[in-house]
Amino acid sequence: MSNNEKQDISMEDVLAKAIKGDLEAFSVLYKENVQRIYTYIYYRTGNKHDAEDLTARVFQRALSHIGKYEDKGVPFSAWLYRIAHNLVANWHRDRSRKKEISIDEAPMEIPSMDMPESSMIKDQEIGVLMTYVRTLPADRQMLLILKFVDDMTNIEIASIMDKSEGAIKSLYHRTLLQLRDRMEEDGNRSKENEKTRGN
Repeated sequence: MSNNEKQDISMEDVLAKAIKGDLEAFSVLYKENVQRIYTYIYYRTGNKHDAEDLTARVFQRALSHIGKYEDKGVPFSAWLYRIAHNLVANWHRDRSRKKEISIDEAPMEIPSMDMPESSMIKDQEIGVLMTYVRTLPADRQMLLILKFVDDMTNIEIASIMDKSEGAIKSLYHRTLLQLRDRMEEDGNRSKENEKTRGN
């Protein structure tokens, strides 16, 4: 497939060719989706190495099952996100059995172009927020990552999570309230601990 041919072909045509076994067409789908799938997995795992490994596994699985893919009127990326979601869930389950370092303790590498001082503060704030996000159920983590990292609309998220737009809005609202409550509880506990240490 030449560059001119790639530009003239719609993503639907590329997908149809990939389903028929065209590896070049699959490579176009890979290039179109790899960064967003990696980002999603990275924010779910907090680890660059594991995110790279799981991203590769998502696309290996997609390639081996692309012939069975059925177009249900949702973006192809929705299928990839579901594969990623399942692999991350298995990764968390396996990791909890091995009793390794908890996800809350995993270092977060957040690239930034800010000045070093402001970058450090921003990284710390994002790290604290991600610690709270990782305490949420997997579907709520997925929702927040798709919303804030991938900048998706509620309709796009609904198609990926196989829910209605209204269900996504409701889940989003409940998730933000739950995060706020957890952060306030921890803030109040910290203040109480400071008071008892001060006396």
